[in-house]
Amino acid sequence: MARTILVVEDDSAIRRGLVDALRSEGYSVFEEADGETGLRAAQRVDCHLLLLDLALPRRSGLEILREVRRTRPALPVVILTAMGGESDRVQGLKLGADDYVVKPFSVAELLARIESVLRRSAERPQDVALVPFPGGVADLARCEVRLQDGSREELSEKERELLRYLAANPGRAISRDELLERVWRIDARGLSTRTIDMHVARLREKLRDTADAPRILLTVRGRGYMLAGGEQP
Repeated sequence: MARTILVVEDDSAIRRGLVDALRSEGYSVFEEADGETGLRAAQRVDCHLLLLDLALPRRSGLEILREVRRTRPALPVVILTAMGGESDRVQGLKLGADDYVVKPFSVAELLARIESVLRRSAERPQDVALVPFPGGVADLARCEVRLQDGSREELSEKERELLRYLAANPGRAISRDELLERVWRIDARGLSTRTIDMHVARLREKLRDTADAPRILLTVRGRGYMLAGGEQP
């Protein structure tokens, strides 16, 4: 079955070239020419990857990316950006883009980057929307924890993504290095940081979990962290 790519690009010549190149490689392609229709398509079309221009009329590519990451966090996104748009590239990567290609680009480079992103995305866990736990539920779509006593706690973006990744890997202890690479999207080699531990500590507070004897976010000695509810392999 052909993989489907949604192309959102307002320049008709570039868009036509992209669509033709992708179809010649066997992809099924949907296309949109502006940010408003592009966002609707990104929310509606069952695609395997979004190829997204940043400079779009009616709604910017960064706005689309932000909304896509909220509603379809597992969808791979490759952004297209102008040569001088370094700040946009940085912001796009911070918002969760998987890769970027600078205009003008070669078709061969673009296709190689798309293939690389699709290979990596095949390793992604299944998306999770709700995470029930003793005493409440974490609603990842709303970025909040709802407790049985009626109180609520707001989750930060990284707290939500950390909890999502743990919940999508039931019964498996996940190392700090894997969390840095998969959730924070940084190379963990040779990196010494307490970022993961601090985010886990804050999550435990919001889930009303205890630090000394946690029942929800478990520390697996020598291996990492695991969400309670599954057996360790």
